[in-house]
Amino acid sequence: MIDKNATAREWVRALEREGFRPRKSKGSHHLYQHLDGRRVLIVYHRLGETFGPKTIKQLLLTTRWAEADLKRLDLIP
Repeated sequence: MIDKNATAREWVRALEREGFRPRKSKGSHHLYQHLDGRRVLIVYHRLGETFGPKTIKQLLLTTRWAEADLKRLDLIP
C-alpha cells in the first residue's frame, strides 16, 4: 500500500534518486525527465503538500515503478 501521506518533497527526492532531472517548471507545474525519455509532470504549490490517489496512480504509471522500486525509494514501508 502506498503512503498517501508522502509529501511532494518525498516524491521529488525519489524521482531525483532514480535519475529524473528537472526540465522546466511554470508556476505549480514541474516537469522531470529521465535519460531514457520518461517524463513526469508533478503539480504542487508547496513541497509539504500530499497527493490524492488518482495523482499517485498517474505518477506510478508514468515512472513505471513497481512495488520493489517504491520500497527501495522509501515511499512504502
